[in-house]
Amino acid sequence: MLTHVTLGTDDIAGARRFYDATMGALGLGRIMDGDIFSIWGGEKPAVVVRTPLNGEPATYANGGTVGFSAPGRAAVDAFHAAALANGGSCEGPPGPREMAGGLYGAYVRDPAGNKMCAFSYEQE
Repeated sequence: MLTHVTLGTDDIAGARRFYDATMGALGLGRIMDGDIFSIWGGEKPAVVVRTPLNGEPATYANGGTVGFSAPGRAAVDAFHAAALANGGSCEGPPGPREMAGGLYGAYVRDPAGNKMCAFSYEQE
């Protein structure tokens, strides 16, 4: 069981814009800020974005993906559009994923290169 996911960034202001938009599309809001971090969630923290504590540049995992549950296909579409409109890049447009049993999903990278996706279990 996970308590939260932490992703690195070297640009906390840019990350806040990106995650306000993408997490907002999934129904999550920013619930806490510090000088070098922000946290998004609902009743509990879900995603932490921060500059690395060791002072080294942030890097992303090659082969790693953080997956978010979306309340429906429209939220997946909104997540993808918000990512592209806020400095992210497309890693797979919204649509059914055969590898995931036909679930509807989309993949993006945030401005720091972290890969994430949103999936809906809603059928049609």
